[in-house]
Amino acid sequence: MNSQNVIEMSGISKAFSGVQVLKTIDFQLRRGEVHALMGENGAGKSTLMKILTGIYKADQGTIVKDGEQVTIKSPKEAESMGIAVIHQELNNISHLTVAENMFLGRELTYGKSTVLKTKEMKAKTKEYLSRLGVDIDPDTVTGKLSVGRQQLVEIARALATDAEIIIMDEPTAALTDREIHTLFEVIEQLTKDQITIVYISHRMEEIFTICDRITVLRDGQYIGTETIKNTSLDDIVKMMVGRELGERYPEREPTFGNERLRIEGLSTKNELRNVHLTVREGEIVALAGLMGAGRTEIAEALFGARPITSGQIYVDGKKVSIRKPTDAINEGIGFVTEDRKSKGLILGDSIRDNMSLASLSSISRFGIVQQQKENAIVEELMQKLRVKASNMNQKLKALSGGNQQKVVLGKWLATHPKLLILDEPTRGVDIGAKKEIYQIMNELTSNGVAILMISSELPEVLGMSDRIIVVHEGTISAEFSKQDANQENIMHAATGGVKA
Repeated sequence: MNSQNVIEMSGISKAFSGVQVLKTIDFQLRRGEVHALMGENGAGKSTLMKILTGIYKADQGTIVKDGEQVTIKSPKEAESMGIAVIHQELNNISHLTVAENMFLGRELTYGKSTVLKTKEMKAKTKEYLSRLGVDIDPDTVTGKLSVGRQQLVEIARALATDAEIIIMDEPTAALTDREIHTLFEVIEQLTKDQITIVYISHRMEEIFTICDRITVLRDGQYIGTETIKNTSLDDIVKMMVGRELGERYPEREPTFGNERLRIEGLSTKNELRNVHLTVREGEIVALAGLMGAGRTEIAEALFGARPITSGQIYVDGKKVSIRKPTDAINEGIGFVTEDRKSKGLILGDSIRDNMSLASLSSISRFGIVQQQKENAIVEELMQKLRVKASNMNQKLKALSGGNQQKVVLGKWLATHPKLLILDEPTRGVDIGAKKEIYQIMNELTSNGVAILMISSELPEVLGMSDRIIVVHEGTISAEFSKQDANQENIMHAATGGVKA
């Protein structure tokens, strides 16, 4: 074993129900490095990390830690070996305090009694949080903290277990820019303390900012490991997808038609104030702004998922009343939500059941689904969206994130929408699937569909939209044409520096 390596995984293979998902993978971690693990959705990243953390047992291969071969039979054993995971869906229990979450399952007690050493646990909680440069009251109910601060609590909890290796899965997916900056400062401090970070992310900019090395998997196979300073974005993309991807954002040559949507003076009880915007046929309009600014709230109000206190909505020049989602669907509006797993999909159901869910009325007769019609629509959409699955009866939970997102898109395409709202359409989606989603967006607009896109990724906003509307504290602060927009003036408006 290389003396620099804290972990060496060699020849790791794993199959499920005869399907090979990992094929003789090699993966090494050096002490005190930030190591990016990348690959398209379904490449095998999660499976490899689940083997390292004892959730799965490898069919073949060995794991060596600090020069000794080990067998990791459970997450508890992994934790005892100093391996911790910060999951994308945080594991904090929201109604417990920060201190209670920190010591959950490892409570300090007096002797063998059940009497808790409350003061000591609070003191140690403050100590571990202060190591991260964070001042959070241990008595704070965790659910009242922002996602970024909840994440820091989980990192502090990992330190409390004497973690030497921390796996971070899409750690910035739900963070504000300020929280991302704080997280990067924390990661830098952890590596100075010789803690190793495995960093899993689809955000290329972050990989080049924070990581030292990168390992790429493709279709369950090891492609290679490179130092960040000796590689480029194009190199990484080619390793991930096995081909040149070309421009990240496909060229748009839009032809705008009539006004498809107009919102005038839209307000809600607490979140939105006097919102005005329009979207034309064939146009992609991006809603930009900081997290919590009101972007999603505009989408929910437009879709009937959030009560409106005042204002008017017009579709194709006609004033409409949208009080519930079915009203929006009847007006030709589709909504791909930000949280596909809890709001967009039924993970335990099949691809077919999910794709036809929003269009059951059009494929039913006397309340009975016409299965032949349903199958034909789903089959056509799976081919059009290039959904990778064995068949339409496969359960959603077995698909990669990118393919799940395509199923959500398919669900709304089956309704033949006039207006499609896309809230973070490529979050947690690999770079190859992103390109496919962008191409689908272009195809939709070329057929006259209007798109209202919400995205926290400014390159995506600039690369895919025809106009950009910036939201700040529940109202519109600025509007830019594609030609006039840049990251600086968008951020200036997002922080309240520019008023429309």
